[in-house]
Amino acid sequence: MRPTEGLSPDGAGVPTAHLTASRLALSRLLAWRNATWRPWRTLLLCAGFGVGVGVMIVLLAVGEAMVRQASQERLVGGGDVTILPEGIDIEVLTTGGLGGLFFSVPNARFVYRQVLAAPRAADVIGVVAPQLEGKLLYLTTADHREHAVRASGEIPSATKALGAQPAVLQGAWGDDDGDRRWTTPTAAELRHDIDHFHLPPHGMGARENWGEWHYFNVLSPDASHWAFISFIVGGDVTTDRWGGQLLVTLHERGRAPRRFAATVPRHRVRFSTADADLTVGDGSVRVQDDGRYAVRATVREEGTGIPLVVDLVVTPSPRVDFPGATIVSGDFASGYAVPGLRASATGTLCMAAQCTRYDNAQAYHDHNWGGWRGVTWEWGATRAGDYTVLYGRVAPEDSTAGNAPLFVYVTDSSGFLALFRPRVIRYDDSRTVQTADGPLRVPAHAELIDVRDGDTLRLSLTIDDAVASDTRAARAQRGEGSADAVRALRRPWFVQMAGEAVISGRVRGRPLAGRGRGFFETYR
Repeated sequence: MRPTEGLSPDGAGVPTAHLTASRLALSRLLAWRNATWRPWRTLLLCAGFGVGVGVMIVLLAVGEAMVRQASQERLVGGGDVTILPEGIDIEVLTTGGLGGLFFSVPNARFVYRQVLAAPRAADVIGVVAPQLEGKLLYLTTADHREHAVRASGEIPSATKALGAQPAVLQGAWGDDDGDRRWTTPTAAELRHDIDHFHLPPHGMGARENWGEWHYFNVLSPDASHWAFISFIVGGDVTTDRWGGQLLVTLHERGRAPRRFAATVPRHRVRFSTADADLTVGDGSVRVQDDGRYAVRATVREEGTGIPLVVDLVVTPSPRVDFPGATIVSGDFASGYAVPGLRASATGTLCMAAQCTRYDNAQAYHDHNWGGWRGVTWEWGATRAGDYTVLYGRVAPEDSTAGNAPLFVYVTDSSGFLALFRPRVIRYDDSRTVQTADGPLRVPAHAELIDVRDGDTLRLSLTIDDAVASDTRAARAQRGEGSADAVRALRRPWFVQMAGEAVISGRVRGRPLAGRGRGFFETYR
């Protein structure tokens, strides 16, 4: 008798090989009957499968070609390093993901100027060649016909230095003024590029809540007094319902601030979406040829009418800036740039006949724009020894953005150094300030901690002065826009703070340590 493993599972004595052959024949018969029963459906399924396989083969081929091209210096886009936006990896290119073929690098000039072509990387990076390849553009002709076109762009001198410039058969292919301004702008050109004014985005609702402003602060050498200076444009600037405001608040540690303000009609306001110069009544901000800001204003104290004359020149430190970012989501729009993250101020603030002189005093300058009704934020800018630190987060009212990570932007004398994203800022609300509604608990200490790969950060703040403003009154703080806008917040008290910051940690394998003075903002 044959061994049992040579029989069918039911032990009926049928050889396994014969049973397998019968099942295969039956399967083929069923497949053929199913295909011939609905022939058109079968043809459609086969055609769809064939198209899918063909598309996947094409995408895989394109992705493989892009990867090979990225490793060849003499091909467009070539070089030793390929820069990809966050969220795009090399597998996306090779598998043909939808976002793998057409992407761009946000804030590309910042990446070029502050990261790749920065002095910090000069010993490891020889040539940086920005390029655009196959971007979709729409060309409108003189007869108003629109055509979809593919366009490419590059900096000719950089591409030539990389060794990837194609042969020019006729004419010339060299840098123009736009190329030069993109790669190596003068100090004044850089200020105008990142510090110009804006219009409300298309589709934004409640444009009457649009506000945009230049903001400066200056700190005395002994840190006993300081000034906040704002040049504000508020309202729907695309209509005739808008105007300007000059606002200066003088602070002295341990005393109530003094507020000086002037409201200016729109016909006495000049702003531009092409440059950073601004005129608001008798006040002005002018970018000088060397990139310094001339800041002048005349305002009167609320209640007393005492005049204050501002005459300062603010000098930003080279490379220590934040290039700017805009967030647009539905009706919410918010933008922010910091041309003078670390700056010095020279000049005078004269109240009546008494003048305070500043000589290379610690200063700061930023630029804000957006719709600000119902918006809160966490913000701080401080020096810490050789480092300068900026942190923040913006949240519309009734949104989850207040739970998003903060950003902490760290610079040194060479420019951008590191970016951290701590989940929270921990406050110790053990300080009390008096308000019209009674005592209010505000921060006495704050701390931000983050670890990103091998980099670590601890930023500790000790607050020694705080002022709370009720944002339910129109234009209660430096960011309020139109004159009739009244905020309605769950946390209506806008808290402006001054204090000492201590930074510690490690970046790129080197210790991070410093101490200095700064200004901070939150809501309660």
